[in-house]
Amino acid sequence: MSSELLVDVGDDSATAQLGQLKLTTIEDQQWPADESYLSKSETDVSQQFDASSPHLPWDHPFYDIARHQIIEVAGDDNFGRKVIVFNACRMPPQHQLDHHKLLMYLKGTLDQYVESDYTLIYFHHGLTSENKPSLSWVRDAYREFDRKYKKNIKALYIVHPTMFIKTLLILFKPIISFKFGRKINYVSYLSELEDVVKCDQLVIPSRVREYDNKLRASLKPTTQPPMSPPHSPPLPSQVFGVPLTLLRQRDPDGDPVPVVMRDTVGFLSEQGLEIEGIFRRSANVTLVKEVQLRYNSGATVNLREMEDVHLAAVILKTFLRELPEPLLTYQLYNDIVNFASVSSESQVTVMKTLVESLPEENYASLRYLITFLAQVSANSEVNKMTNSNLAVVFGPNLLWGRDNAMSLSAIGPINNFTRTLLDQQHLVFA
Repeated sequence: MSSELLVDVGDDSATAQLGQLKLTTIEDQQWPADESYLSKSETDVSQQFDASSPHLPWDHPFYDIARHQIIEVAGDDNFGRKVIVFNACRMPPQHQLDHHKLLMYLKGTLDQYVESDYTLIYFHHGLTSENKPSLSWVRDAYREFDRKYKKNIKALYIVHPTMFIKTLLILFKPIISFKFGRKINYVSYLSELEDVVKCDQLVIPSRVREYDNKLRASLKPTTQPPMSPPHSPPLPSQVFGVPLTLLRQRDPDGDPVPVVMRDTVGFLSEQGLEIEGIFRRSANVTLVKEVQLRYNSGATVNLREMEDVHLAAVILKTFLRELPEPLLTYQLYNDIVNFASVSSESQVTVMKTLVESLPEENYASLRYLITFLAQVSANSEVNKMTNSNLAVVFGPNLLWGRDNAMSLSAIGPINNFTRTLLDQQHLVFA
């Protein structure tokens, strides 16, 4: 993985010339349709939508954009930052895509996360002369994203960069700030992404995976990049990535709320309620892995000794995200995504019924978490974390689809359900 510094030279004449540049086609090969190994999120786009579909209805103003699933949300990275994915290979030919709408759709996605640290992953493979947007559109798109969007993006990873994209970034040096340029990283192979995010949680298009395999096969054995590490068998005392039922069986007191949740919530209740932006900041990935290892090895973890509120917040989110099944369960996925269709008069009753249908460990853990988050939002004048802000942070960590990734059309309803749960928690858990 490499990072190239892009210097802001402040040359207005160069900036003006960008709009007049004409690039010759560098990637003009036509690729076959992405037919093999399609996930549910990829195959649904061509099917008629029904009540159980997480996609936008056909009459929604962004339907034409959402159905291609160019943009996805994929949980948190290894640093506790939200991950937004952009798939170039899913862009249709230029005449079939409204690029202005695409830009507005991307802004709509980012608007939910720009107040928090976030990571953007761009899969470049599949951008061809047919679907490549104009240079002027790229320039205008960069200018459209003001400081609000650039401030908290901690990294932009360009996967499988080509000479075209590298040349483009060189051409754009006059308008790309030095500070933003330092956030741009080239990723040559998918295995390198493991340092940033667990690739299993990304729905990587099969065309991208196949291209990555071809790149590897073309290398000499001595220059082969490392493969993604294989999944190791769980430790006898494993805590992260383990079903709640098993954690309860191991607990000496049979507590249905896992020790990680008890530890982090206990510490944050004492030290974090008045910290501005709690749950919005990332943490040192080395410390996160160290704490995870200590929990997984059965060692006692004293978060008070570490005195790091943001570390504890990331550990809590990471624990929830690494559950083999989301806390709200796959069984409730369709009900929650379609919860907005429930009348306002019936929402509390329906929500209470849904929540009470959860397995005992899930219900107890959810109640424990939501009760704590209600304390956090009660201090929102100080910490700036209202129920809406907390819902944006925790919604994707409480529920996701079986393929792990979520489109903007699914993330919205999940966040809205979470916000309503926080608003009505005193009635839902009464």
